[in-house]
Amino acid sequence: MRPKVKLQTEEGGIVRMNIQTSSKFDGPGLDHLAPVGRETVQDRIYRQLRDALIQGRFDAGEIFLAGDVAQRMSVSSMPVRETLARLVSERALEAMANRRVRVPLLTLERARDIAQARTLIEGELAARAIANLTHADIERLEILTSEYEDTGEAQDVATLNHAFHFKLYEAAGSSVFMPIVESLWMQAGPYVRAAAKLHSPLTDTAATLHHRGILAAIKAGDKAQVSAELTADISQSFAILERAGPEFWVAENGAAS
Repeated sequence: MRPKVKLQTEEGGIVRMNIQTSSKFDGPGLDHLAPVGRETVQDRIYRQLRDALIQGRFDAGEIFLAGDVAQRMSVSSMPVRETLARLVSERALEAMANRRVRVPLLTLERARDIAQARTLIEGELAARAIANLTHADIERLEILTSEYEDTGEAQDVATLNHAFHFKLYEAAGSSVFMPIVESLWMQAGPYVRAAAKLHSPLTDTAATLHHRGILAAIKAGDKAQVSAELTADISQSFAILERAGPEFWVAENGAAS
């Protein structure tokens, strides 16, 4: 399908190009994308797609075409292509033939690798963070946990869970580990989404049991316990996938075919 190009002249004689196209690969996850303003266009595109991946809005195998994403976000295709290439380099997406990009297919082996990498790196960040957390930081973590317990919306759960973890990790002050963790969370998103189909995510105090445990360990200055609670928290979704039968993996990978 050839894209339709619309030129719009704005004040000051600036010409804006909109790519108008769609395809059969336009998945439901793209429905959550919003138009992007002119300022820092590529960063905004990246942030929206990164957050959508982290929050598990895309199924395994879901296809991205630059024209589709550009149309959804009311931008030209150039910054979209650059953003998709960046996400491929971060292993959140994978390149295919004909300039298509997709969410990687799911495998149990990859799930185990992601889970292990997350527990190792995030456990280290959490342990490092303890000494740097201020009273205000801990209070913020407690507020995020309470908001998590009070919400009944799955999307809010994902947003608050991410905010809690990254508020903690940022206190570690590691510019090396943080981009790795961002990549791992994007890679984990489709697995968390798949796990939620087998077991609806909890939206009560049981869901934040380990968050409360992390907070208690922080206040006690117990690095080992912080890492243990964090490992248990991360492992919940992956433990669900460990119990899934072969037919589940076939169905998940075939959903976007």
